[in-house]
Amino acid sequence: MEIQHRFVESTSGLRMHVAEAGEGPLVLLLHGFPECWYSWRHQLIALAEAGYHAVAPDQRGYARTGGPAEVDQYTIHHLVGDAVGLIDALGEETAVVVGHDWGAPVAWHAAQFRPERVRGVIGLSVPHRPRSSRPPVQAMREMFGESFYMVHFQQRDVPEASFESDPEGAFRRTLFGASGDGPAALPPVPEGGGFADAAPEPERLPGWLTREDIATYVAEYEGSGFSGPINWYRNLDRNWELTAAWHRAPVTPPALYIGGDRDPVVAGGARKAVDRLADFVPNLRGTVWLSGCGHWTQQERPAEVNDAMIGFLRGL
Repeated sequence: MEIQHRFVESTSGLRMHVAEAGEGPLVLLLHGFPECWYSWRHQLIALAEAGYHAVAPDQRGYARTGGPAEVDQYTIHHLVGDAVGLIDALGEETAVVVGHDWGAPVAWHAAQFRPERVRGVIGLSVPHRPRSSRPPVQAMREMFGESFYMVHFQQRDVPEASFESDPEGAFRRTLFGASGDGPAALPPVPEGGGFADAAPEPERLPGWLTREDIATYVAEYEGSGFSGPINWYRNLDRNWELTAAWHRAPVTPPALYIGGDRDPVVAGGARKAVDRLADFVPNLRGTVWLSGCGHWTQQERPAEVNDAMIGFLRGL
């Protein structure tokens, strides 16, 4: 069985590149930052062999899909619209929506906004977080300062430069730095530098990451660059405004959370959100912790993630 590639016209109006394998109930796999369909390479075939139609798109602004230049075209409504529109375009009424990193909030919000279209939701690394009481960027600025990467990403053009000046080094350091083999903490962005400069240079690559993997990410980004992906972060406060109608609304479809106990996101405060996840996700079927695993869960621990996902899917 092989991974196939094609372009699909989402009913949201975006022409999306998808990687897919298998036939059966639809499982939509939403990647995070700075990734693309390739981060699901270990799941596509495993899900297909288990009897599912696994589809991993390049999301809005990313890789072969690309996207508009305007910052305000990357709100959570656009991102969920793309996902639901892809379910439509694939001829399905419902799907299980799986998201990692930034893909996780898209998956959680798809389940919150359109529960009748989401048969189940799986979040990797990032748990569902209920809407905060005030805009998030200022709160992060007060808590972590200007050197926190999400605050740093609010600048125009500057964040892109550290990725685009040396994409191979940026992917190598970022993927290693947030992994279970890295320091398990999010370092501050250095003054005069960028996000990719903050991560340490590995003495050697961990076993789950090869030079060929890094080269693939570099090649996938050649045509699109990094402005679209970083625009997701530039809409954090706008998303807060747009989701006022869902303040404290539950996520009702069956759900699963998978996280690494050495994930910098977990160390940075997500563990508390995971501990309270059932308060806002009442149909939470389980929480899976991967010992020694960092941020890139499905790449670092593919067999364990595949087992957890397929077990959840079969229980629906």
